[in-house]
Amino acid sequence: MEKKLSEMKYEETGTVKNIEPSFKAQIAGMGIREGKEIKMMTKQPIQGPVVVSVDRSNTSLGLGLASKIVVEVGK
Repeated sequence: MEKKLSEMKYEETGTVKNIEPSFKAQIAGMGIREGKEIKMMTKQPIQGPVVVSVDRSNTSLGLGLASKIVVEVGK
């Protein structure tokens, strides 16, 4: 099942499937690339940032940026 990173639930894991092209370079610098495993660590209420884990590192993304990333979950 595919969903936006911003829609993932706490501790849900998945594989990055697609990143909006205009944001690929910015997100790659955070270690987030297509094919990478990603885990939702925390999600702040009321349009706050999300914290995800990639390659044993945590990084924070704004909700708008997280909505540009499609993740395959529930394998």
